[in-house]
Amino acid sequence: MDFNDTSTPLSLLRTRRSGKARDLIAPGPDAAQLQDILGIAARTPDHGKLAPWRFVVVPVQARNAFAARLVDAYRAERPTASALELQTMEQFAQQAPTLVVVLHSPKVGSKIPLWEQELSVGAATMNLLHAAHAHGFAGSWLTGWPAFSDAVRDMFGAAPERIAGFVYIGTQSKPLEERPRPDFDAVVSNWAG
Repeated sequence: MDFNDTSTPLSLLRTRRSGKARDLIAPGPDAAQLQDILGIAARTPDHGKLAPWRFVVVPVQARNAFAARLVDAYRAERPTASALELQTMEQFAQQAPTLVVVLHSPKVGSKIPLWEQELSVGAATMNLLHAAHAHGFAGSWLTGWPAFSDAVRDMFGAAPERIAGFVYIGTQSKPLEERPRPDFDAVVSNWAG
């Protein structure tokens, strides 16, 4: 299988792999490409037409402010944090030319179960990664401490929202490596009734 062939829709799906956020360099998507990527991400299964997700773009010119607030939030929660931990938080904010924060924005009073809404935000995030790949970019979906911090969440939204992930998009600085995939027979079965 040619993992560089992106000439057909199926080959795009077969070849999408995550890049490492730290290895994503300029160029990233321009404004029109990013609008298309986010528009495609919003075309996701969504029982009840609730749109239980939001996308917040953190532009390059806002990254220093985000890094400072991220470091402050980490330090507030972990006052004995090492210099290396704080540096890691700063780097987290500065990676890749494009950063999209994906929020799960549940519609709590809806008859649609929250579980289905959570599945929808995961599907929207995956669509975002597929759309970035289709535009010729690599993407990385990260969580880690920032995704579970209420202080970080509050930079982008408010409870009951939660951060589903930080999606970094850019040009891969080195070839992507194919990782081992699950054994097909271990994850696929036929129900015998």
